[in-house]
Amino acid sequence: MLRATTHLPAGHGKGTPIDSIVLDHDERRLRRKLLTAKGGTEVMVDFPATVTLDHTGALLLEDGGLVEILAASEDLYEIRGRNPEHLVRLAWHIGNRHTPAALEAKRILIKRDHVLKQMLEGLGARVTAVREPFFAEHGAYHSHNHAHQEHALFAR
Repeated sequence: MLRATTHLPAGHGKGTPIDSIVLDHDERRLRRKLLTAKGGTEVMVDFPATVTLDHTGALLLEDGGLVEILAASEDLYEIRGRNPEHLVRLAWHIGNRHTPAALEAKRILIKRDHVLKQMLEGLGARVTAVREPFFAEHGAYHSHNHAHQEHALFAR
């Protein structure tokens, strides 16, 4: 079994991975865990502290090899407001329920939850079911590279 003690961010440029692992949002936040890559490679992740693995980042193996991390597509709701001010109010209501959310300039993404969907529609939001990778904010007290999220803010 291979061991990884370092996470390389997206765009690391350190070489070609030997395999890749597809993980959902919750699975990408870890400290110590045994992971199995698509090609069957087993990797024991053993970080000194909890980290969030970047989409297209990599696990640096003790032997110098790389295993790429890919974000899995997940069942989400895309929330859109009437205007930017309305979207901010919707974000407040989502945050008030301590719901993980990906915040973008024109939309918010959350995991599907029919109760939240009803609440948001009641507040005038357009809520659409989508399936795509989820990059929720982790809060002010969590270490994380937000390069992919900053790109998403301006790409839409």
